[in-house]
Amino acid sequence: MTDSATPARLYLASASPRRRELLTQIGLAHEVLLVPAPPGEDEPQHPGESAANYVQRTARDKALRGRDWMLGQDMPQLPLLAADTTVILAGAVLGKPADRADAMRILRALAGSVHEVHTAVAVWTGNRLLEAVSITEVRMRDLTDEEIGRYCDSCEPYGKAGAYGIQGLAGTFISHIAGSYTGVMGLPLFETANLMRAAGIEVP
Repeated sequence: MTDSATPARLYLASASPRRRELLTQIGLAHEVLLVPAPPGEDEPQHPGESAANYVQRTARDKALRGRDWMLGQDMPQLPLLAADTTVILAGAVLGKPADRADAMRILRALAGSVHEVHTAVAVWTGNRLLEAVSITEVRMRDLTDEEIGRYCDSCEPYGKAGAYGIQGLAGTFISHIAGSYTGVMGLPLFETANLMRAAGIEVP
């Protein structure tokens, strides 16, 4: 489905409402493809795979799965966009929390430290795969266990890499970023717009 009566110009292989909002923000009418997830563990990191390579591979895999699913359906073939966001602390991937205790653990690790948010974007168009990566340095202030607990009570940490959303309540935790704010949200608009232009789609 699209956000308006405007015909979709691309497919978004992601159910993330934040990515939908960001595409709409820059005037890119799109249709969400709910591509069936592969069996097994959700987005596992391969043995010996670096955190930086992991996020790029995951975005690429999502784009290729979306392409294969699209080609198997009776639907117009449009450019397809996929993305993956990973929080990296001291070289380790901090994924989505499994439960409250895991969210508390992740946020305790991030509090008072500097971490990186990598968001990889992959666009399939024609017979080409276009890729870009945004890397943002994020500093989170010290947090008490009481603050972390209240934040977990809001349910905001769940379903988010690194157990926080910068566009929500956790915006008060972030003292400094160097890079892309929209990249931390989940879709770096500068890099995305460049890929769209390379795919032949006009953006502002």
